[in-house]
Amino acid sequence: MKSLFTALFLLACLSAFTQNKQPDNLVQFSGVVYNLDSNSVVPYVTIINKTQRNDVKASNYQGYFSFVAHQGDTIIFSSVGYSKEALVIPSNIKDHSYTVMVRLKPEVVNLPVVRVYPWASLDQFNREFMTMKIADDDLEIAKKNTSKASLLAVSKTLPMDATEMNNINFQNNHVALTNKNINQRGANPLFNPFAWGALIQQITQGDKSRNGDQ
Repeated sequence: MKSLFTALFLLACLSAFTQNKQPDNLVQFSGVVYNLDSNSVVPYVTIINKTQRNDVKASNYQGYFSFVAHQGDTIIFSSVGYSKEALVIPSNIKDHSYTVMVRLKPEVVNLPVVRVYPWASLDQFNREFMTMKIADDDLEIAKKNTSKASLLAVSKTLPMDATEMNNINFQNNHVALTNKNINQRGANPLFNPFAWGALIQQITQGDKSRNGDQ
């Protein structure tokens, strides 16, 4: 019975000692969470006290938080789109109050590309794939663009360039000049039978007149 009273007395003394010492270790931990790049507040940040069995707190819509912690506790700040930030509350804080400005760095996560296909099932995809028209490759496209029918169709719509205009003008000038010379010279009398007959008649009459004079 005496041992029982001794154990209870020691337990009561230990509890009183712990209660007397506990307030010296408590800290009113407060602060505001900011964006490191823009200096704007980050609302509703999750705050985890890793030392105290992952006790979870949160900041308000203005990024402000305030709760009771212990000296030496490790506090983790996390929010969607930001890198986690860890902070350790210093020891030997005299006024039992500790205020900080936490700055979270924005985190950019590159997600893999996701393609959404219009086929509802694998069977529908197989049917579409089997009936799909394969597009022409570069060589086939070049052959079609340089075919005789394609070039003829393009030539009918495109205007003539400077070389073509120069050739046409040269041909027109050559034809006009040839026709002008023909019109000026007239027909060649060597190819006219009537001209030959008139020439023979003139020669005959000339011979007769010379014989008469003699």
